[in-house]
Amino acid sequence: MTDFDKIIDRKGTNAYKLDLRKRSFGTDDVIPLWVADMDFAAPEAVQKAIQQRAAHEVYGYTIRTEPFAQSITNWMLYKHNWVINPDWVEFSPGVVPALVMSVLAFSNPGDAVIIQTPVYPPFYAVVADNERELLKNSLLEKDGRYEINFQELEEMASRPQTKIFILCNPHNPVGRVWTEQELLRIHDICLRHNVLVLADEIHSDLTLFGNKHIPFASLNSDAAANSIVFMAPSKTFNIAGFSTSYVITSNNELLKAYRKKMHALQMHMGHVFTGIIVETAYNEGREWLDELITYLEENIRFVKNFIQENLKGVKLIEPEATYLLWLDFKAWGMDQKELRRFLIEEAKVGLNDGVSFGQEGIGFMRLNVASPKSVLEKALKQIAQARI
Repeated sequence: MTDFDKIIDRKGTNAYKLDLRKRSFGTDDVIPLWVADMDFAAPEAVQKAIQQRAAHEVYGYTIRTEPFAQSITNWMLYKHNWVINPDWVEFSPGVVPALVMSVLAFSNPGDAVIIQTPVYPPFYAVVADNERELLKNSLLEKDGRYEINFQELEEMASRPQTKIFILCNPHNPVGRVWTEQELLRIHDICLRHNVLVLADEIHSDLTLFGNKHIPFASLNSDAAANSIVFMAPSKTFNIAGFSTSYVITSNNELLKAYRKKMHALQMHMGHVFTGIIVETAYNEGREWLDELITYLEENIRFVKNFIQENLKGVKLIEPEATYLLWLDFKAWGMDQKELRRFLIEEAKVGLNDGVSFGQEGIGFMRLNVASPKSVLEKALKQIAQARI
């Protein structure tokens, strides 16, 4: 059994989550519950595999062999009941870089790309920084649950300049796992209007409370032919510091175009640990992940109960996946600047500012629950005490 209650000191490791607090919050004196990595040790099998490889004295250029793609193929069948061919798999240096390469490969400057907001901040940059027009299909909140505005999505997809739709599933930060019906409607709209679907599914292994992730490309053969899926074990097993991402598509023309752009940008090499980590995590990490999901669900229940009892007015958008909670503070009547100041200076807690996910995030903050329960409890008590 993994001890997820164990507090691991990450100081001195150049951890983004800790060592950028001063720059992001103006002080190091906040409990960091923001960046989307976990404060838990990676699976023991992964640690041992890294240590064994590191024990070899030579760290030269390294290739990814057949077991790399096969481990991914096996994981898709085990975790998502999705039968794929190893030939559909290609390495990527990261999900966001792969999205950038795909935007460059499958659209031209001036073309339009749809995203669904509020959403993971790099989605904006992937589009705008590459001279594409950004179309925001804002999600609709109804009774604490987000839904897709399909009428607006249809209108945006129908525009002649629209070439790409970037799907976030499970969605960060609102925690939705899109249903088969919702995904089929997206597919129908995009197929009819010749819009390519780029499906960021990096949180797909972290479904909660019985929810089931459906890979977009697994819907049917037409959806598979009109999409590229982006995945990684990085969020799943807390190994985001390594290049472990990959793309999947059964459409050979899309795969060739993606590879061409990746090679043109000289981003195809990866590093010495990539294959070892992916193979070990997927082949030996199943039990660890089951234990993790149980612990995350317990943490979410704890946060929910604490908020109900001690933080009156705050609403928790209950997640169907991810370890990221979308908290609605609007009832407190603070503007975004004051809310941020309160949490940093008075509560001494570092959360992600909701507005960083788009204007729809005004009044919200994102809380990472992938920490020992004692850390979450301390942070929540500080918020409650500061509110008195």
